[in-house]
Amino acid sequence: MNNSGSGNALERFFAGKGFYIVLFLCLAVIGISFWMLASGNETMQSDSSVVTPRFEDRRVETIIVTPQETPAVEITEEAPELIEEGLTEVSEPVPEPTEAVVAVMAPSYTWPVSGEIERGYSRDTLSYDNTMRDWRVHQALDILAPIGQQVVAAHAGVVECVTQDDLLGTVVIIDHGDGSRGIYANLAAEPTVITGDVVACGAVIGAVGDTAIGESGQQTHLHFAMTANGQSVDPLGYLPG
Repeated sequence: MNNSGSGNALERFFAGKGFYIVLFLCLAVIGISFWMLASGNETMQSDSSVVTPRFEDRRVETIIVTPQETPAVEITEEAPELIEEGLTEVSEPVPEPTEAVVAVMAPSYTWPVSGEIERGYSRDTLSYDNTMRDWRVHQALDILAPIGQQVVAAHAGVVECVTQDDLLGTVVIIDHGDGSRGIYANLAAEPTVITGDVVACGAVIGAVGDTAIGESGQQTHLHFAMTANGQSVDPLGYLPG
């Protein structure tokens, strides 16, 4: 009888308190579940925190093993000298200075023939003329030379005319272009120039002849006279001494 009473009392206790007990157990299970879930999250977080440094360590190691940049070559102070030497080597050689060429000027005047002066220039003083057998001025030079000797231009110019004079024979007049003229008389009948020819100083214009009747009493010679601005002048003032 006691055992059944005890059992009934227990049944009454569980019947009255059973709902709360079940609720407590459920809450306990739920609490334990939340606790385990929280513990699992913490574990995962702790694991990830452990892995992260390793990942970071690997990145650091990757940066460390990156090849270093090649250091730039330093330019020393001797570099400009090397560059200058290179430019000097490729530059074209400078030609050595040559001696200055001295221009040889042609003579301004030259003697028309070589020979002694038989009769000199006289503008105001009278001299005896063997051909005319009188006293007169002689506004020229009579230069002794054999027949056929070449006569050259005493100065450069243009042949103004070639004429036949009654007293002086074959005459060639050269205009020098500076207001002066050269007059060559007693030439051979056929001179080597004609009117308009341009002649240089020393160019052959003819030869000594015997065509001057007015000086036939003298030895063979060239009758050479000059004028400046239309006035008679002494050729000796122009011919080289």
